[in-house]
Amino acid sequence: MAEPHELREKGLRLTPQRELVLSAVRSLGHATPEDVAERVRQTHPGINLSTVYRNLETLENVGLVQHTHLGHGGATYHAAEAKLHAHLTCERCGVLIEVPIEETSLLTQSLLNDYGFHTDLEHLAISGRCEDCFEKP
Repeated sequence: MAEPHELREKGLRLTPQRELVLSAVRSLGHATPEDVAERVRQTHPGINLSTVYRNLETLENVGLVQHTHLGHGGATYHAAEAKLHAHLTCERCGVLIEVPIEETSLLTQSLLNDYGFHTDLEHLAISGRCEDCFEKP
């Protein structure tokens, strides 16, 4: 479960739904709202998907969770206390690789130097093929 003090420190009322959603995100690592709802329903079958979406949005607004878009699907959420990282997703097998954000420094510096573009790395996801899938026909 989420620690009650961390929700209160962010100015949020402590509700069972918020605790359950935050705990589910933390235990799943990277999860869609549907994944979160499924996890929460294991112990609280009455929670609906719209409640999960509202709570994910609230938790993101106060910095406890973050989202990214991996591929063509909807948002995927993970706990904000995880070290800032980029995501590499294999389009073939779906493997997700977390890359320390420092590994993107050459790319981000090049974008800044060449285009004057300041990157938002909290949502960085790159699609492609992992080594195993690339070598398969």
